[in-house]
Amino acid sequence: MLFFLLLIFSFSSHSQDLDVNKGKSLFNANCAACHKLNKNLIGPALAGVSEKYEKEWLYTWIKNSSAMIKSGDERAVAIWEEYNKAAMNAFPQLSNEDIDNILAYTDYKPEPVVAATALSSGTVQLEPQSSLSQDLVLVALIIILLVLTTMLYLVNKTLRDIATRNGIVVEEKQIKPSTPIWKLFIRNQFLVFCSVVFFLLSSAYFAYGWLMQVGIDQGYMPIQPIHYSHKIHSGANQIDCQYCHSSARVSKHSGIPSLNVCMNCHENIAEYNGEEDLEKGYTKEFYTSEIKKLYKAVGWDEEKRIYTGDVEPVKWVRIHNLPDFVYFNHSQHVNVAGIECQTCHGPVEEMEIAYQHSSLTMGWCINCHRESNIKVKDNDYYTKIHEELSKKYGVEKLTIAQMGGLECGKCHY
Repeated sequence: MLFFLLLIFSFSSHSQDLDVNKGKSLFNANCAACHKLNKNLIGPALAGVSEKYEKEWLYTWIKNSSAMIKSGDERAVAIWEEYNKAAMNAFPQLSNEDIDNILAYTDYKPEPVVAATALSSGTVQLEPQSSLSQDLVLVALIIILLVLTTMLYLVNKTLRDIATRNGIVVEEKQIKPSTPIWKLFIRNQFLVFCSVVFFLLSSAYFAYGWLMQVGIDQGYMPIQPIHYSHKIHSGANQIDCQYCHSSARVSKHSGIPSLNVCMNCHENIAEYNGEEDLEKGYTKEFYTSEIKKLYKAVGWDEEKRIYTGDVEPVKWVRIHNLPDFVYFNHSQHVNVAGIECQTCHGPVEEMEIAYQHSSLTMGWCINCHRESNIKVKDNDYYTKIHEELSKKYGVEKLTIAQMGGLECGKCHY
């Protein structure tokens, strides 16, 4: 009997020592890359896993799954074959207590949130509501305005009737006919001349301004077929621009990333769990639905974790587009000159929807070449020519313009 009581006490103490929060931290650090709680990923879903397998078996499996597979354990081999023979990492550093905390987290079921608090009398306490809605207030104001208008009309009529009965004549103010303004304007020839000159100059100014905006798409923000947030990828997750736009280092064009670049991460990231912007409608459900569009485009079967081959090309909308007679080389600016992407494209890491930040006109480029100094430090490309030109101009720093950056043939060919 004493042994039985001690066994119960030790079991209850062990249960109380389990830390769900610590288990969550351990799960995120060691398991979340391949497992989710309620959904298969690279490995199986882990919610309620302790109900399927014995604790001792789980201890051995988590610490060294490969050894169990080699030993011929039927359940270990079955899991290994079911999930494409993907080897699970060994975690010998995890103690049994750590594993117990992880299992406590995977088995944890939060209590349902009660929508309303029931009173002792059995009724539900609701928030007080206003007795008058906005529509009723608006109708009341309209009625009051009509009443005031009617009262003013009746008062005016009553006063006129009283004046008539007492023999008081109410004189109506007579307005003498005056010369129309347009006739006075036509008679003044000097004013007409000045007005015509002003109209012609103003028209020329606005026409010139309008013509100068033709082909300038500053602020252009098209809606893409799949929503891509640079704010999340470049900002929150700090993914380098050239990870996706890798051709910017070696090519004239920065290129549109192929979808397999997206799938490098999104094979394992099927749901969005970051910050939301509820006011603008950017919820977790919205971002997750956009990931599903990506899966549909590449033909990715999320459940079986295989490519079906049923693909749908994504018709991205181009944002930055220079005229055909303009030559611009990304590798010259990014790789040789070491210019940051934000110099031309603006704060991309803050853009929820990408847009054209700069005007990208000829004047804009020329001003940049006149004001920007060449980055010579640790740049062998410019070392020799910089020494020669710095002696020629008698300066230590050289602008792009002094290096020939204003020559017509540099950008037009």
